[in-house]
Amino acid sequence: MLAYPRNLEGSITILGEKGSAKIGGTAVNKIEYWQFAEYDDDDKQVDAADTNPPNVYGLGHQGYYRNVLAVLRGEAKPDTDGRAGRKSLELILGIYESAKTGSEVPLPLRAQV
Repeated sequence: MLAYPRNLEGSITILGEKGSAKIGGTAVNKIEYWQFAEYDDDDKQVDAADTNPPNVYGLGHQGYYRNVLAVLRGEAKPDTDGRAGRKSLELILGIYESAKTGSEVPLPLRAQV
């Protein structure tokens, strides 16, 4: 169930001393701003990235599912595991809690008793 009639937009902006980046769009899949003091290999990947995917889901899940199939066939090692997934979920839950309470939320999260 969607909370809104449709997703309007989302974005993440990181501002730093040596550069800044903003990723936005409906699926947070468009590089809207990418500027750093020094150019490196990461910048080459950004320049070559497809930031106009065929749909709102982008291309991110395709690589994941390819890896899952290769792991099940014994052809590859997992790109990620449950521990990494838990850390991602913990970060998202912490962001939601901070937005709700307006206060800093330390990580890792502690279980509520």
